[in-house]
Amino acid sequence: MSVIKSLKVRLAQGLTALLLLTIACVASAQDLTASVDRNELAINETFTLTLRYSGKQSGGQPDFNLLEQDFEVLSRQQSNQYRVINGRAESFVEWTVILAPLKEGKLFVPSLHLHGEVSDAIPITVNQAGQAPAGQNRKAFLEVETDKEKIFVQEQLLVKVRLYTTVGLHDIATDPLQIPGAHVEKVDERRFERRIDGVGHAVYELTYAVFPESSGELQIPSLNYVAVTGRRDPFSLFNRNAQRIRLRSEAKTIPVEPKPDSYSGSHWLPAASLGLVQSWSKDPEQFKVGEPITRIITLRAEGLRAAQLPPLPELNIDGLKTYPDQPQQEDQPGPSGVDGSRIETTAIVATKPGSYQLPAVTITWWDTKTGRQRATQLPAFRFIVSGASIATPTEGGKFDQSISPTPTTSTVKPGFWQKLAIVAIALHFLWILYFFYLRKNRLTSVTTRKRKKPINPVGAEKLKSLAKDASPQEIQAGLREWLHSRWPNLGALGLEAATKQLGISELSQIVEILNDTTYKAPPKPINRPQLQILVERLIRQEDHVDVKTKELPDLFTGGTA
Repeated sequence: MSVIKSLKVRLAQGLTALLLLTIACVASAQDLTASVDRNELAINETFTLTLRYSGKQSGGQPDFNLLEQDFEVLSRQQSNQYRVINGRAESFVEWTVILAPLKEGKLFVPSLHLHGEVSDAIPITVNQAGQAPAGQNRKAFLEVETDKEKIFVQEQLLVKVRLYTTVGLHDIATDPLQIPGAHVEKVDERRFERRIDGVGHAVYELTYAVFPESSGELQIPSLNYVAVTGRRDPFSLFNRNAQRIRLRSEAKTIPVEPKPDSYSGSHWLPAASLGLVQSWSKDPEQFKVGEPITRIITLRAEGLRAAQLPPLPELNIDGLKTYPDQPQQEDQPGPSGVDGSRIETTAIVATKPGSYQLPAVTITWWDTKTGRQRATQLPAFRFIVSGASIATPTEGGKFDQSISPTPTTSTVKPGFWQKLAIVAIALHFLWILYFFYLRKNRLTSVTTRKRKKPINPVGAEKLKSLAKDASPQEIQAGLREWLHSRWPNLGALGLEAATKQLGISELSQIVEILNDTTYKAPPKPINRPQLQILVERLIRQEDHVDVKTKELPDLFTGGTA
């Protein structure tokens, strides 16, 4: 019995040793292994996955697309290794993959497959983004800064995203800032250097202007930056010393308050500043009946887009006819955000003399700097119109006539000689009309044959002289006079409307230069050489171009009374 018992013990020990040997052999026979440099990291950090294949088959590679479910593949390198350790030779293929997590929580690097071999899955713990390291330990990090802690609806919020680095970065790729329920516009981009704790940092800064469209909370999402570290080697195809990194900014939440109940304006205008400027095409003190004069009002706001600015009130004054032009809207982005402007141009024609007063223009707005309601006003403007009245048709379509006694007449039947005289007079009148008709046709044909001669040489020379040394306002007035002498059917159209009507490219460029110099704030310096060249080309070509003007409105029967 004891012998049988000892045999059983030895048999059990042998089976156990055989099982352990089998497990060891299986373990040593795994030809595809995976490892990571760390299993726990923050959402804005990266880690390295090393995959090694030591099997006998060659070629091929694992399906790395499986990693993209939970991770972003920043870089991947492959190397073939052969080495001898303690007299034992071994060879293998190794892949080094830099990964960035796409979300927080418990994740897994999935099992990868190659030539029938399977690697083990690796657990990864991803935590919230930590603060940027201090001092010399931070080599690259992101910073998001807003100019306000809370804002009103439709108020401008400046968001600055800064990339700090102490190492060389290139091929920087960024996510565009997109915020649902808000208008976002990039207004500035700059590079500079800043010292932090005595360490110099290169800074790449982007500035966005954000306009929330509703009250509540404005969610500024995290932004991803991907860049390549190290110096770019133009003679290397692989740049093995370079490494792609990914940086992730922190998300921010900004409270957005509704329009204050105390605000009494007709349009909600939250701005840092708002101004009204008025200018005239010529001296308003020389107003005459029937002569058009152009009024230009510029509404400009700091921290508002042009689309947010309201239209100005219309003029409705007895004795004045108005012809408003299409408003011009312009946004000027800059480091301090968006400055919006709205320019309204109106041609005014007086139909009778007298004293007139244009009412004051008042714009109510909310001062975002002081947090209170304010009003900007363009004062009322009084002027005197000289000249004789222009007859206007009455409602029935007939002109007003002086009231005078109507003489009583008796009906007299014409005799034969009276009828003959009436016929003779009518025939004579028809012959006169026919004579003037033939004469008009001859003059038209002569004008057509002589079209290539200068029509108004004195006006052309005056316009050249004005372009050389006159002020922009004087050039505008001279150009307007020259246009109306050249094309009389333009009537009382303003300079902008006449330019659109004629469609001459040189004229459009001249008007644009003068507008930039006259109406922009700050004014743009006038380019005299370019202006003189455009005026010369306009005068040279205008006699050779057949400009077909459209039917123009009657200034004294149409428009806004």
